[in-house]
Amino acid sequence: MEGKSSLPERKNMKFFFHFLSARTRRLDLAVRRMLEKRGRKNGRERKEQEIEGDLKSAMAKSDTDKPLRKIAEAFIELAATINSETADVEVAPFSHACSLVSPLIGCLGIAFKFAEMDYVAKVDDLAVASKSIMTLQALIDHDIEGNCVREVGSHTRNLSRVKRGLDVVRVLFEQIIATEGDSIKDPVSKAYAQVLAPHHGWAIRKAVAAGMYALPTKEQLLKKLNEDEASAMIQLQKYITASASVIGYIDKLFISRELGIDW
Repeated sequence: MEGKSSLPERKNMKFFFHFLSARTRRLDLAVRRMLEKRGRKNGRERKEQEIEGDLKSAMAKSDTDKPLRKIAEAFIELAATINSETADVEVAPFSHACSLVSPLIGCLGIAFKFAEMDYVAKVDDLAVASKSIMTLQALIDHDIEGNCVREVGSHTRNLSRVKRGLDVVRVLFEQIIATEGDSIKDPVSKAYAQVLAPHHGWAIRKAVAAGMYALPTKEQLLKKLNEDEASAMIQLQKYITASASVIGYIDKLFISRELGIDW
């Protein structure tokens, strides 16, 4: 039968538990500090990864949020296909390239609101047509066979109107490059008068003329397009050159089928 612990034993036990408790607290403190340190390290690493990710995202965004560059590149690809003389222009890449021009027309404000809506609707029609018709040649021939080339809503008529939209942008870019100062009223007026006005009635021409006073300045336009003037001029010239090949190609498709191009 065990007897009661002696006083020295009780003192030793008390010391042992005190010692163990102290060591436990120190160990617990050390573990917490280690975890906190690791947490701070992981937090820094996560923060660094987040920053790196944000930078990459910003860099990617800076590249993709360049409408002029995207437009120029798309039309350069179309022009390369045309100049190769080994392949026909397909409707899908053509309609995609044309869709990139829509935001640019929208940036011109209320003066071109009607033109923007009309252009977008016709580009959308070509995009839908691309699901069943492979090339621009086949698209026109399909309407010729159906005897509906000039009917409202026909793919060929819509192609003609989209081409006109591309042409007004081409002339606008030429005028912007050639005109000094911050106003784009003269470039826009000349582009409209040359390309679109001959095909518009009195009411639309009056509405466009009134809207000319609400045009953005060149600085405001370039800001909307996320470009400085130096880089913008390069992209404008690229589009001018490439789109001329595309517009000329479409004109040849119409002329070779005796459809005319001025209707």
